[in-house]
Amino acid sequence: MRILIHIGNTLISEAIRQLLTKNGYDEVMVHGQGNTNGYVPEVVLTDISTINEKLIAGYPSAKILLMDTGVDKERIITTLLSYKIHGILSTDTEFPLLKKALLVVSQGQVWIDNSTVKTFLHESGIVSKAGKINGITSREKEIIEYVCQGYTNKEIATRLILSEHTVKAHLNRIFKKFNATSRSKLITLVMNSK
Repeated sequence: MRILIHIGNTLISEAIRQLLTKNGYDEVMVHGQGNTNGYVPEVVLTDISTINEKLIAGYPSAKILLMDTGVDKERIITTLLSYKIHGILSTDTEFPLLKKALLVVSQGQVWIDNSTVKTFLHESGIVSKAGKINGITSREKEIIEYVCQGYTNKEIATRLILSEHTVKAHLNRIFKKFNATSRSKLITLVMNSK
């Protein structure tokens, strides 16, 4: 997988490059280091300080994975809604989740960490004082959170100690409530319900 790291902090950029390289990712470049002319990344790992329209336009086929570097969640949410971002990593993401996020995003799916999903659902006013999103049950809310994190039905079933069939039934009801036809559409609707 070709990964371009475009993060404002040079030390963090280099540390991530070394971590990825040591773990089998052999096509990792850091923006501004070496010759990136002609380099066509599959994923661009960026942060709030470096993301802009020029970056996105410069790599139109790349998936954008935003790293939360500790800025307030409202700024992250604004950024998510302002740019075509395919995923977000929280400040406490461990390496196995980084690997999963890179894979999920490179495959065209959406990756959003749990804390950002909770911010959308709870702090952004999507959840009413009664704890409902327009009639969404607490179980459906849990499933939405896992969907937004890129989990499969089987993985959700394992985590919630449910059958895969039950998860699928919940998802069908959720899709109907949100008038969504796919997981990515559901995620977009949840984010835009702000």
